[in-house]
Amino acid sequence: MSERDPLAQAEAAVREAATDTVAVQLALAAVELAKAAAAQQQAAPAPACGHQHKPGRSAGEWLGIGCAVCVGGIGLAFASIALAILGGCAAIVLLIVRDLWRDMQRGR
Repeated sequence: MSERDPLAQAEAAVREAATDTVAVQLALAAVELAKAAAAQQQAAPAPACGHQHKPGRSAGEWLGIGCAVCVGGIGLAFASIALAILGGCAAIVLLIVRDLWRDMQRGR
């Protein structure tokens, strides 16, 4: 049995109940509701993979993620610059301390 059989049966019932106006109106309303439900089922097919999909992220969420990545990238850049300066300063201090240590060992 296909989905068209109940619709055909309902239309036949409407034709048979032509003498009773309230019954005709109710039957016509039922036929229209059935047609609308069938149209909705045809308009929204189920996914072919067989499982539920989550809706995607909105544009605002992607914008927030992009801003967070940019701020994080800039923070990492500043941190790496600070580490480079710290390394250079530590090297200079170590060279000075080593030179002072050698001078003290030679007795100057």
